[in-house]
Amino acid sequence: MKKTIAMLALAAGVTLAAGSSMAASGVKIGTLSCKVSGGSSYIVGSDRDLTCTFKGLNGSREKYTGSIHKVGIDIGNSDEAVMGWVVFALGGLEDGALAGNYVGAAADASIGIGGGAKVLVGGFERSFALQPISLQAQTGVNLALTIASMQLSN
Repeated sequence: MKKTIAMLALAAGVTLAAGSSMAASGVKIGTLSCKVSGGSSYIVGSDRDLTCTFKGLNGSREKYTGSIHKVGIDIGNSDEAVMGWVVFALGGLEDGALAGNYVGAAADASIGIGGGAKVLVGGFERSFALQPISLQAQTGVNLALTIASMQLSN
């Protein structure tokens, strides 16, 4: 168990460093807000559906659907949650550009009301960094320290 926690912490640190480095070298292009379906988690991970809206700084809006998968220590039940990120990119943004696969670190905790954060890097040629703008808002009873992957499609 200690080795698992240490490996998750190391992976989280590497992801946070990569995301922070990319955010520092990238350009803020907008925000991504997602509603996450509720459900139960059984020790080693969970899967949740997403509906998201990207709001570009140029006034554009795009809808995305997808899923988020977590692997690691993930126990409990949570209701529907809301997550938000600032989106950084290395280049320009075309319609549907956020579609793709993302990976990163996630931590969530709730006893009644709680929160969490996920730092993710990915999209087309890993050219986007998603930095949490606030803690994820959720209700339920859960604890998670995981590696997260997210798939978005438009």
